[in-house]
Amino acid sequence: MNLESLVHVCLAGLSTGMFIWLVASGLTLIFGVLGVLNFAHGSFYMLGAYCAFTALKLMGGNFWLGLLVGPLVVCAVGFVIERFFLRHVYGLELPYQLLLTFAFVLLFDNLVKIIWGAGSIGSPSVPGLSGSVNILGRFFPVYNLFIIVVGPLVALGLWALIEKTWYGRIIRAASTEREMAAAIGVRVPALFTGVFVFGTWLGAVGGALAVPYIGLLTPGMGEAIIIEAFVVAVIGGLGSLKGAFLGALVIGLLSSFGTRFLPAFDMFLTFILMAAVLLWRPQGFFGKAV
Repeated sequence: MNLESLVHVCLAGLSTGMFIWLVASGLTLIFGVLGVLNFAHGSFYMLGAYCAFTALKLMGGNFWLGLLVGPLVVCAVGFVIERFFLRHVYGLELPYQLLLTFAFVLLFDNLVKIIWGAGSIGSPSVPGLSGSVNILGRFFPVYNLFIIVVGPLVALGLWALIEKTWYGRIIRAASTEREMAAAIGVRVPALFTGVFVFGTWLGAVGGALAVPYIGLLTPGMGEAIIIEAFVVAVIGGLGSLKGAFLGALVIGLLSSFGTRFLPAFDMFLTFILMAAVLLWRPQGFFGKAV
């Protein structure tokens, strides 16, 4: 492989990794604070894509307004799910949480088919971010470069929120000692609702950004991304945002190089890596041993 090919494979891996990170960040945040493995997070990603696409069409093709409005609609859905359903299973075993959230996956998949149809929908390009740029004699999509920039900015924003703000301190306190946080006056149920809605928003933003990235919107598109997001979360350590960010980078680069050299074993390599990490360090890169 020459230098030009190496650079482009790395850029493709970085864009894939940052795209997965945008979805995995919300999944990781929700588990880290609420202790809930939300399998329906992929559905929030799907709803974010469809709602952003609809808002984009209704607002005259303005992608940025669609990116703003679409995820906010999904946040309302996340609020209802947490307030009236998930709140009642926080104290139950993990299989009950997975069964409940998987039920919402089936519900939302069929809801999308009813509203938008069972066929695929072509996604539009973004003015100013369409086309390609010449990098070392080869063309690379501008939108992929945009995703590479957005991913670290989201990671930096989450780090600042969790580590440098008073609200972040309250979140960390409630996730560590719920009873103690409640005893000193923290409204833990309201806090958990806010964190879940924010995590939902992150997943929906990932879906909205996927509208120009993946080319086609299809019902059930959330199932593929949630598997990759779970792999990233497990490798990085469940509940660890920095672990999820590193895991997304590793998976993105592995997928890119696997596609380039071993296309028949692309997904297989991802699961081999996950198995190796779990054998070497069961809690993941930055997870806590229990």
